[in-house]
Amino acid sequence: MFKAVGDIDAYSQSLSGLGDCRYDQGRHEEALEHYLDLWALLVDDESGMAPSVVDVGRAHTQFRLGMCQRSLGRRAEAITALTEAVVLMERLQSSDYVQALALENLAAKRKAGPRRAAEPTRVRPRCSRRSVTSRRAAAATTWRPPHPDTHKTGIRRLCSLLRWHRRLVARQWTYPNRRMGRPATDPAVVVLIQKLARGNPRWGYERIRGELRHMGHRVSSATIRRILKRARLGPGPRRADDRWRDFLRAHTTSTLACDFFTVDTVTLRRLYVLFVVEVGTRFVHVLGVTARPDSAWVAQQARNLLADLKDRAGAFRFLIRDRDAKFTSSFDEVFAGDDIHVLKIPPRSPRANAFAERWVRTARTECTDRLLIFNEQHLRTVLDEYADHYNRHRPHRSLGLRAPTDDDSDVIPLPVGRIERRHVLGGLISEYQRAG
Repeated sequence: MFKAVGDIDAYSQSLSGLGDCRYDQGRHEEALEHYLDLWALLVDDESGMAPSVVDVGRAHTQFRLGMCQRSLGRRAEAITALTEAVVLMERLQSSDYVQALALENLAAKRKAGPRRAAEPTRVRPRCSRRSVTSRRAAAATTWRPPHPDTHKTGIRRLCSLLRWHRRLVARQWTYPNRRMGRPATDPAVVVLIQKLARGNPRWGYERIRGELRHMGHRVSSATIRRILKRARLGPGPRRADDRWRDFLRAHTTSTLACDFFTVDTVTLRRLYVLFVVEVGTRFVHVLGVTARPDSAWVAQQARNLLADLKDRAGAFRFLIRDRDAKFTSSFDEVFAGDDIHVLKIPPRSPRANAFAERWVRTARTECTDRLLIFNEQHLRTVLDEYADHYNRHRPHRSLGLRAPTDDDSDVIPLPVGRIERRHVLGGLISEYQRAG
C-alpha cells in the first residue's frame, strides 16, 4: 500500500502518537497531523484506492481533529477507529487475502459442526471511582434544554402521570393475603395440650379433648394428635412409663423413709443413728443412737415410732428402706401390724431412697461435721436439738421455703421492726424472728 519508506515512518509515528495521546495533548495533535499527511499520500492513483474514499477519509480525519480538542478520551477513540479503517482498506485491496479468509472460515465451520445459539455474555464495565465522579460532576454542571413535551410541573409525558395514579390506587386498595382453610390453633391451647399430655401420661386424645372442653376449648382429636406428634409425644398408653419417681410423687403423703447413718466420736468409736422421714412433710424423727444396733433394738425403735404417731400412723401406707442386715423380719412385722407395706430398694441404689439420703447429707453438713462428739448421750442431745430446728424453723424448697411444721396461711405481713436472733447448738446455727 505504501511506496516509500517515509510513508511507513509517518504511519509508525501516528501509531506512537496513539499510545501517548491519552496523556499528552500535543502528541495527540501531532498524530492526527501525521494521519492527514498519510491521506495526502494516498491521493496518488497508483495506490489502488479510489479518490472518493481518500477524500472521505481525509475529511473524516479533519473532523475528528476538530471535535476531539475538548475530550482526551474522545481523541484516543478517534485515532483507534481511523487506524482500523486504514488496515481494513489495505486488506480488502488484496484478493488473495479475501480468498484465503473464505477458505479458512469454511474449514472452521466444518470442524465445529452445526452452529449453536450462543447465550450473550453480559460484560460489566469496570469504571474507576474517579471517572464515575467526574461524569456525575459533568452531568450536574451541563445544562440541557427541556424536552418539548415537558409540562411546567416537571412531568414529561401524560402517560407517566396516569401510570403513577394507577399505582397509587392499587396500593390503596390492596387487601392483606389471607391463608386458605381453617385458622391455626391458638399457641396458648397448644401449650396447654402438651402440658396435659406430659402431666397425665395415660390420657388418650379423647380424654385430653374432654378436659379441654371443660375449660372452654373446642379442639378435634386429629388436631391433638398432630400437636402431640410434633412435640414427640406418643399415644396415651404407650406414653406412660412407670417410674420410681412417679410412684413417690403420687404417694408422698402416705410414705415413710428410714435409714442409718454413722458418726465417729473423739475416741474413734462408731455410733449408729436410726431416723425416719415423713416424705410428704419432710418431718424427721430421730429414733435412737446406739453402738450395737441389733434386731431387738431396731424393732423396739419401730414400736416407739408408731406410738409417737398415734392416730396419724393410719395415714401411712408404705415404708422405704434399704437391704441392710440390721433391718430384720421383726422390724418389718411391726409395720405390717399397722397395714404399712415395707418397700425394699434395689441393691446398691441409694438414689431410690433419696429423701433419707438427702437428710443425712444435710445433718452432716450443718451439724455433725462441725462438732466433736464424745459419746452417745452427747450425740443424742445434739441431734435432738438439730431435729427440732429442722422441723420447726429451717425452710425447705420443696415446701415453698416453709418449715415442716410451719403454716403461714394466716400470716399477716407487718412492717419491719426489731429482729431477734436465737442461737442453736451454742451459736453454730442462728434463727431470726421478729421481736414479740
